[in-house]
Formats: sequence, C-alpha cells, structure tokens
Amino acid sequence: MKTEIISTEAGDARITWHPARKARLVLAVSHGAGGGIEARDLQALARVLPGHGVSVALVEQPWRVAGKKLAPAPKTLDVGWRGVWPALARPGLPVISGGRSAGARVACRTAVELGAAAVLALSFPLHPPGKPEKSRADELLGTGVPTLVVQGGNDPFGKPGEFPDGSFELVEVPYGDHGFAVPKRAEITQDEAVTVITEAVLKWVGSLG
Repeated sequence: MKTEIISTEAGDARITWHPARKARLVLAVSHGAGGGIEARDLQALARVLPGHGVSVALVEQPWRVAGKKLAPAPKTLDVGWRGVWPALARPGLPVISGGRSAGARVACRTAVELGAAAVLALSFPLHPPGKPEKSRADELLGTGVPTLVVQGGNDPFGKPGEFPDGSFELVEVPYGDHGFAVPKRAEITQDEAVTVITEAVLKWVGSLG
C-alpha cells in the first residue's frame, strides 16, 4: 500500500494505492459526499481485486483531505477528479473510473472526457430520497463507456427496479441500503452482501477484455 498527495485546482487530493503484482487494469474509486474511503465496499474491492490483476486506487477528494464534513458542488468534485487522473493513468494501464454515491456521479460525468476504459458506479444516487422526480439518470446513461452499477436492493436513493433501461449492467445487493448495510433479519449476512459486490465487480472486469 502506498499513499500520495496530488495537487489539484480544488486542493490537495490523496490516492491510496493497493497495487496488483502483475496489473492489467487500474480501478480508481472515490467516496461519497458524506464518507471516505473507509466505506465497506471500497475497502473490500481494495482487499480482493489486487489478487486478480487489478490495482486499486482509493481516491480522497480535496474536501475530505482538508477535513471538511460536507462535499462541495458537483462541478468542484469533477475538478478534483480531473486533477488526480494523470496520476491514475501514470502506470500506463487502462483505468476504470469509479466511485460510490457522489463519487459514482463524478465518474459517470467525466468518463469520456478523461478516456476512462469503463465506469463502476457503486450505490448510484438515482434521485434524492423520496424525490424520484429529481432523476439523475442522464448522468448514468451518458457515460459513453461500459458501465456497471452495483445497487442495494433497499437503497433510498434508488432501488434497482427504479433504474431506466440502458446500456449499463446492474447488479443488486439484496437488502442493502445506500452503504450496502443489510439488516440482521435479512436472509444474507453482511459478509455475504460484500461478497456479492466483489464477485460482481470481478466478473465484470473479466468481461472487459
């Protein structure tokens, strides 16, 4: 594991690298608007994927590095992501642009511009809770590259059944909320829910060629 600070126009960002021994891809993933790279899905991907030839770069946006509690406007998040991209592409490998929640939206909005090989959208916030009329589907439908959505079955920001038809793939994590937490009464354990995520991403990455 290696950490580096990257200067961007939005401030200093931080990349924590989990390198694969013989990498063929880089998966770069950032956090949501209310949390950091300690999220269970991001940590699970960093733990599992390097053993399968995928280096994982966990990216902390400048606002998070600066210790702020609230994320800035989407445009500022995009500026931070653009600023770290050269470092993500430095190994000379195809880069999958990814993130959870707000980070997923950033990955979708900037994929074509940055030359991403694909997009991984974890807990894509299709709409604010209780406001399905305020859809962000256009961001997801406009990625322009192969896209995988991994969504909790009980996510208040958009359940799997609410997503429109599109060229993206969608995998449901049964009972999962926006953070992929599952209730104790669920028919799967928390560890099993996390395994659904990692296995879905591994299968999808393998299909990218």
